[in-house]
Order: sequence, then C-alpha cells, then structure tokens
Amino acid sequence: MKKESFGSRIGFILVSAGCAIGIGNVWKFPYLVGAYGGGIFVLFYLLFLIVMGIPVMTMELAVGRASRKSAVGAYSALEKPGSKWHIHGWFAFAGCALLMMYYTTVSGWMLSYFFKFAFGTFEGLAGEEVDAVFGGLLADPQEMTLSMIAVVLLGFLVCSFGLQKGLEKVTKIMMSALLILIVLLALHSLTLPGAAKGVSFYLLPSIENVRAAGLVNVLSQAMNQAFFTLSLGIAAIEIFGSYMSDEYTLTGEAVRIGALDTFVALVSGLIIFPACFSYQVQPDAGPSLIFITLPKVFLHMTGGRLWGALFFLFMTFASFSTVIAVFENLLANSIENFGWTRKTAVLVNCVFILIASMPCVLGYNLWSDLHIIGARDVLDSEDFIVSNLLLPIGSLVYLLFCVTKWGWGFDNYLAECNKGKGLKMSPKFKRFFQFGLPALILFILIQGLIG
Repeated sequence: MKKESFGSRIGFILVSAGCAIGIGNVWKFPYLVGAYGGGIFVLFYLLFLIVMGIPVMTMELAVGRASRKSAVGAYSALEKPGSKWHIHGWFAFAGCALLMMYYTTVSGWMLSYFFKFAFGTFEGLAGEEVDAVFGGLLADPQEMTLSMIAVVLLGFLVCSFGLQKGLEKVTKIMMSALLILIVLLALHSLTLPGAAKGVSFYLLPSIENVRAAGLVNVLSQAMNQAFFTLSLGIAAIEIFGSYMSDEYTLTGEAVRIGALDTFVALVSGLIIFPACFSYQVQPDAGPSLIFITLPKVFLHMTGGRLWGALFFLFMTFASFSTVIAVFENLLANSIENFGWTRKTAVLVNCVFILIASMPCVLGYNLWSDLHIIGARDVLDSEDFIVSNLLLPIGSLVYLLFCVTKWGWGFDNYLAECNKGKGLKMSPKFKRFFQFGLPALILFILIQGLIG
C-alpha cells in the first residue's frame, strides 16, 4: 500500500499546529502570563520554546520523515539491529489512546457550551446560577455521554476519508475559521471599556509579580508551558513527519508550528483579560476560567450570547483539531502494526475510544467516588499519567534516540533535519542536545512527579 502524504505544505503546518493547539493554550497560558510577570514570563517562555520545544519537535518529525512510518515501525526501521527502542513506540501508541480517553470528554464540554450559548441557556442567569450550569453538566451522565459520543463519531468520520480528503481538508477549514474567530474575539475584547487595564496586567513586564512568585517558579512554569504546549513525546507529531515531503527543513517547519501555537496562546489572553478587567471579574485558570468565569463575562456584554457562542465555537475547533490529529495517529499505528484497512481501523478504534472514554464521563457523577491515583478523580489521574509521565519520558526517549550512538545517532538526525530548503539546525548544538537538553527534560519529569 502506497504511503499517504499531505497534499500541501500549508496542510502539514495547519494539521501539526492543530495537534499542538488545544485547551491548554486558552485555559492555562494566559493565566500564567498574567500571574508570573507578564512580558517577562513571555520572554522566558519563548526562550524555552526555542531551546527545548522546537528541537524535540524536529526530532519527532525527523524519525517520522526518515522512516515514513508510525511510532513502532519508525523505531524498528531506524534502530540498530537487536536494540529495543521500538518498545517506546507501543507506549506512545498507548499514550495517544489514553489522551483521547479524557480529551474527548473535555472537547464534548466545549461543544455542549457552544450549543448552550447558541440556544440561549444562559439568558437571564446570574452569579451562582452560571456556576450551576457547569455543575449540572458534570452531574448529568446522559448529556456528558452524548457530547463525548458526538466528538468521537465526528472525529473518526473525518479520519475515515483518509489523510488528504479527511484530516487535511477539514483541518484547513477549521484552523482558518479558528484563526479568524480568535482575532475577531480579541478585537472585540480590546474595544470594551477598561480593556487597557487588562492588557497592561497581561503583557506589561511586572517585576513585582516575578518577585511575588519567585524567579525559580517563573522559570519553572515557563519551561513547563513551553515543553507541554507542543504535545511532544507520544508520537502525536511524529506521524505527520511520516506524511510530509522532503522539500523543507524540519527546523523551519517546527518554528512555524511553534509560532502558530504561540500566536493562539497569546491572543487568547487578549480575549480573556480585557474582558475580565472590563467587568471586574477575577480571571482564573483551568476549567473554572472557561466554564464559570468567562460565561459571567459574556453575560455582561452587549450581544453576549453571540460572543459566548463564537468563543465556544473557537474552543470546540481548538480541541477538535487535537482530537482528529491524535485519532489519525491511532489509525496509522493500527493499519501498520495490525495490517488492517483504514475502514477496519476506524471501526475498531472508534468502538474502543467510545468504551474507554466512559470512566472519565462517569467519574464526575455515577463514579464520583472513584479515585485512581491518590485523591485524583478519573480525568486527573489519566491526565497525570499522560502529562507527568508519558510526555516527558517519551520526549527524553526521542531525544536520546536521535543524539546518542546507541540510537539512530546525531549525524543521521541532523542530515534528515536539514534536508530541503529553509532554516538549518547547526551541528554546534550537538553537546547541548546530548547533555543540556536531557537535564532540562529530567528536571520537568522530576518536578511533575514531586509537584
């Protein structure tokens, strides 16, 4: 069977960026910027994105492009005879499945809130009544299940049409709409009365906030956000390297993907902070920001029902772009490793994800007493395994595979990375990649485990 490939360069960049752009760009990044020093945090974030995120992304892409295979097959094709690097490919496959076991539920929340705003559920509500809407959603296993099922079925339907006619075509439309929506929402927030105070809090450098948080904490948070924002370590990006052409260097393409991801994260703050400051609502982080704080802000606005619907349409696109990108990874692995057709892979994976997502759905209602890791509920436990273990360990494995003599080797990685036109990776980074970068990733791993 002939290996599929992207129909265009912009298709590759938008699909890869769509995989990286997710809910963390909106419900975490702006809050971190505001709380940890504004422009100072942004500068540290960009520094770590350049020295950590971009290099590891080029490594995942290089393994994919050089092998033209998904995670397990890629390691098998490039590793030295008798070595066991390919074992990590199975962990990456499992990591993508585990990510989708809770991410589909969260994506379902976004879809549900889009319809709630579109159909006027929040009309006339105030204060605790707004809080109760989210509490009611979590307590309702039927609504949660239907929202999750809609996301899963629609996601696999898109992927069933193949790479170019399904994933690439839909992502181009969705990401274009996402970028238009985010700019439109930001421009609207910036025109609200008192918006300038929100922008100042968000982006002006604040030595006071850095002192209050502590410089070590600021650096640590910037490093974490720069590392986790690109979804590296579970081969979610690697698969798109296997589909891309040799025409452009991987460093140049990784910079473009990172820039698009950062653009969405930064502009999200220009939606949130001006609006919050305009209506004297304290900005928060996490689900409470998206599902409690922002609905209250939209209810104060003229035309708030429309702006709320548009915001949650943007959030639906942001989460769904990740869902279909990771679904494609599951399908590619199934097709290559089990010899299935795409139709069979879609059917089996769809049924599996529908069943495997149910513990997360029920973990907020019928199974609310279920705690898997310590006091964490189902979603937090699944997220802990993916974010604190599989992503950093997986990134470390890709890094060591690409830069050590026991793996693929630095020279082979560099040749693949610099193939084509565009920004080249310098061989001078070899020692940093072999010693400095592993130390930074180990720091993130240890911090995540003890934090």
